[in-house]
Amino acid sequence: MSGLRVEALSYEDRLRDADLVVRPGETVGLVGPNGSGKTTLLRCVYGTLAPTSGRALLDGDDLRAMRPRARARRIATVPQESAAEFELTVRELVALGRSPHKRFWEGDTAADLARADEALARVGMADLAGRPYPALSGGERRRALVARALVQDPALLVLDEPTNHLDIRHQLEILGLVRRLGTGNLLALHDLTLAGAYCDRLYVLQAGRIVAEGAPEEVLTPALLRTVYGVEAEVIPHPRTGSPLVVYLPAPTGRPTAERDMSAM
Repeated sequence: MSGLRVEALSYEDRLRDADLVVRPGETVGLVGPNGSGKTTLLRCVYGTLAPTSGRALLDGDDLRAMRPRARARRIATVPQESAAEFELTVRELVALGRSPHKRFWEGDTAADLARADEALARVGMADLAGRPYPALSGGERRRALVARALVQDPALLVLDEPTNHLDIRHQLEILGLVRRLGTGNLLALHDLTLAGAYCDRLYVLQAGRIVAEGAPEEVLTPALLRTVYGVEAEVIPHPRTGSPLVVYLPAPTGRPTAERDMSAM
């Protein structure tokens, strides 16, 4: 089968028997509370963790059996945390995305730098190409790392909380860009409304296990949010797109309703 297939993937006690599929051109989201296993699953896919059992296949090839360089030609990653002190300009950092496609002694070519500039323009950072990477804000670093992933020409793009540190405009732009790339995309997201709007399918993790899977409108229900997240919420269709909007209900304050009403007068 083309695309990514995860089969009975486990890692110590943090991930148990995960089965997952990302088809070519599909955007698949991982959602769940902190500590549910989202990042562990992603790290097993892109190779920084070796699963204790199970496997991840890309176009039928076992990712664990690939050399890191070969894997990097096919998977681009935007991790949740990254070192901030690269002594490189933003353009040079983004051009590193071409490294898996070159011999290790080859430097950046004019074509590599042109690809980097094109990717920076796509994430709205063309004017920051010459700035030192450590001088960027947290949100700018996230966008630069997305640009670096773009120039890898991956078959699969793996992103761990790609909207972290981004303002609303750039959250929407980055997720919209990811969907338009035509790659298979696997991303972990905290914002359930964004996940519902930009993902074709969702997998819900709880305590290291996948407990639900399907289209966002099937998965994001008040009953699931109550069970998995411990919150009360209403889920309503977006008035234009129909994607699920998650509206959280306030936690009880412990005061009777009449007392709350009187205090507001």
